[in-house]
Amino acid sequence: MEFKMLFSPMKIGTCEIKNRIVMPPMMMGFGAPDGKPTEMLMDYYEERAKGGTGLILTEITRVNDDHGAAAFNQLAMSHDYHIEPMRAFAERIHRHGAKFFVQLHHPGRQNVGIMVHMVPLTNMCSKVCKSFPKLVYKIAPGIGRKMVEKGLVFASPGPSKCEPSKVAGGHVRAFSHREIKKLIREFIDAAVRCKKAGVDGVELHAAHGYLLQQFLSPNTNKRTDEYGGSFENRLRFIKEIIEGIRKECGKDYPLIVRLAVDECYDKIGQPGKGYGLETGVKYAKAFEAMGVDAIDVSSAAYDTYNYWLEPTSFDCGWRAYMAEAVKKEVKIPVLAANLIRSPEQAEEQLERGVQDFVSLGRPHIADPHWAEKVQSGRENEVKRCICCLYCIESMMDNAYCGQHGCCSVNPTLGEERRWDTLPKDGKGRTVAIIGAGVAGLTAAEVLGRRGFKPVVFEKENVCGGQINLADKGPKKEKIGWCVEDLEVNARKQGADIRLGKEATAADILALSPCAVIVATGAVAVRPKSIKGADGKNVFTTTQILDGSVKLEGKKVAVIGTGMTGLETGELLASMGNKLTFVEMAKEVAPGTWFQHLDDAMPKLEKAGAKFLLSTKLVAIDEKGALVENVKTKEQSRVDADAVVLSLGARPVNGLAKELEGKVKDLFVVGDADKVGRIANATAAAYDVAMNKIK
Repeated sequence: MEFKMLFSPMKIGTCEIKNRIVMPPMMMGFGAPDGKPTEMLMDYYEERAKGGTGLILTEITRVNDDHGAAAFNQLAMSHDYHIEPMRAFAERIHRHGAKFFVQLHHPGRQNVGIMVHMVPLTNMCSKVCKSFPKLVYKIAPGIGRKMVEKGLVFASPGPSKCEPSKVAGGHVRAFSHREIKKLIREFIDAAVRCKKAGVDGVELHAAHGYLLQQFLSPNTNKRTDEYGGSFENRLRFIKEIIEGIRKECGKDYPLIVRLAVDECYDKIGQPGKGYGLETGVKYAKAFEAMGVDAIDVSSAAYDTYNYWLEPTSFDCGWRAYMAEAVKKEVKIPVLAANLIRSPEQAEEQLERGVQDFVSLGRPHIADPHWAEKVQSGRENEVKRCICCLYCIESMMDNAYCGQHGCCSVNPTLGEERRWDTLPKDGKGRTVAIIGAGVAGLTAAEVLGRRGFKPVVFEKENVCGGQINLADKGPKKEKIGWCVEDLEVNARKQGADIRLGKEATAADILALSPCAVIVATGAVAVRPKSIKGADGKNVFTTTQILDGSVKLEGKKVAVIGTGMTGLETGELLASMGNKLTFVEMAKEVAPGTWFQHLDDAMPKLEKAGAKFLLSTKLVAIDEKGALVENVKTKEQSRVDADAVVLSLGARPVNGLAKELEGKVKDLFVVGDADKVGRIANATAAAYDVAMNKIK
């Protein structure tokens, strides 16, 4: 397929973009407290420019340090001293024919209270003590988190005093009229600095529930002055910013508004709250009338997180109708993400007139060379985003300790320069790899790139390991993409993958390998300590997910509410079973990223699932399970035709023990070492293949 529209040029205002592929703003935490771009940050963005992307927009870039900093390691254009570093940044992007816009941002009520006043304090203290940021990162994960949880933080400012954001928590106060006027000036000044720095254009972030959207929403803007109340008044804050940018940067300086055209409250059972698509389209038309050059269509807010940053179960292109509604009403270009995961989908939506530019957010994290691979006819080599949300989860968690976000399918994230200059030092030496799951395949690709000869043994007739279970829940097929893509890229790098071959110690030693990597995965736990766990009516999640056991129209007790248990529960519910979950913790799936719960729980509750929390399994018999409340010690029964155990997994690494002392370098990675997630497995394999095999 030629993808003619995808690789055709188009203008945004006076700026011509070489193709229709956009890397939209995504905060990943590669910056520094002073807001200047770091080498790591510039390497990260430049790699995407090298990869053929037409337009690159920066992550959220603050205009105000005091109450407008959303993260420690965030870009800024809040001072004149940011101009020259941004100029150097822009020049690196321009080297590769890409255009470069900066997204101007303020978090408003969605800020985490601990960030209010923190950046000026950090920058001031850093002048006296350069190690001060390290001290902040030491205390933030503990004390900082507790302060946020208990509300012992400064109030985050917004248009009005209103309910706190779901994720940010804390308190919200209203901006004074004077503060609003000052902030308008700060947005304008930031845009002027961008132009002086040689940046091609700017984008105003009025989406995902941040401040500019808060002024548009009747849910968060309850002001009674000229900045609130009517439709026109709610527009006034952004209108005055746009007018100021036009006055000082000129009418020909490209300006985009990223707009949430639907706050999506109806999708979480709160219809009538905020604004919907009809109002969002009216806003888009109003911005066009103000003279903006393009509308970047998005949706939702932190309160409705899954409707702008979707988990795996969401269908590709599900929100294309939003962009299409805007496109029908405006004549300026429309950018949109629309959960696009293939070039075929991108081309189809361009041809159908849904949008003019294709925004690929997480796909650019997963594969910086998405555009170049597709244009050169190598789309099968693209490493697709599987929507696992580890990027946002890891970024949010790591922000407290000064680290950046990570990607499950791309462990090279943050090591772009090193990966780009990878030495061919393998000299054809053989490395034996046992297991063709994500860990084994990642190691095989990296070692192949280094010039080693990876030989991969896989006892099954297909690659995948645990992923061949993880992708079996309803609408979880995207998870399986990572195996397909890793296998293609490992084979391209010369990996010899031997399917249907269970390796023995003799097989490995016969290769005389310079190193051995054991990536044999894990198996589900069936504890012998629980009476009746070996009964005929007792099954593991593996048996349900691999289809060897089918339960239909039964009463089923699911023991454990980790994500494996919940996803197995979704599959069981889809087969007409009535579910009762038993969980020892006081909450469902403790430690699980909230978006996964927001996705799974409504489906399970709709199916009538019951949850017994603070309850442990005592014994199992043919009529169900005996359980006990961990607090009161009171015992009760759960009547069930079948019991499904979701009590975790244990590593399988017997071959590693056989090979100890028989090979020079032996490494155990992935679940075979420590049971974890896809990201843990790929990161561990990457580390061994890059750093430990010499």
